[in-house]
Amino acid sequence: MILVLVMLLAIPAVAPAAEPAALTPHWSVEVKGGFFYPDIENWKDFYGDDRTGHYAGSLAYKLFRQLEVGIESGYIKDRGRAYAPLNALITGNVVYEVVPVNVFVLIRGVFSETQWLVPYVGGGWTRMYYREKIEDQATVRGSADGVHGRAGLQILLDNMDPHAAHNLFTDYGIYHTYLFGEVQVMDVKVGTPSINIGGKSYLAGFLFEF
Repeated sequence: MILVLVMLLAIPAVAPAAEPAALTPHWSVEVKGGFFYPDIENWKDFYGDDRTGHYAGSLAYKLFRQLEVGIESGYIKDRGRAYAPLNALITGNVVYEVVPVNVFVLIRGVFSETQWLVPYVGGGWTRMYYREKIEDQATVRGSADGVHGRAGLQILLDNMDPHAAHNLFTDYGIYHTYLFGEVQVMDVKVGTPSINIGGKSYLAGFLFEF
């Protein structure tokens, strides 16, 4: 009788863990980076290029498998030259920084936990924090509200290395790992007449679901 009790107690300890493909994740985390193309006119004249770096990360909760809500924070920075408006003389170096914070709703076209390609689309509210520091002049900083939208395609990486995917699941609770590419558009206006300090970003990164 004692032997039977010992065997029954041991069963949960040796039972195999459920496979990720049989379970549904509830959270997602993204890390990504790429290029931001500002909507500000003559950007290239001041900063030497029509684009700069854009880095971001997000956390989202899945209301159900295809629909999630979340928050994303990014960082955009560039260095250039400032001009006097009347005589177009160079007045010093300038550092321009933007921190966009996006609250979003996202729809993912996923219908199977082993689906290789997953398209997605989303959008929502944006708060843009900006800071412009011109050499030997006062720093201009502030924030403005706007909207954003995004669309992309994610590629499931689990089957490329099943052993590594299984270890991520057992060690860290990560169900799936995806590589993705994304286009993001932000529309945020400041001033009178208004200037759109948003723009378009082309991003790539990794998505982890747990």
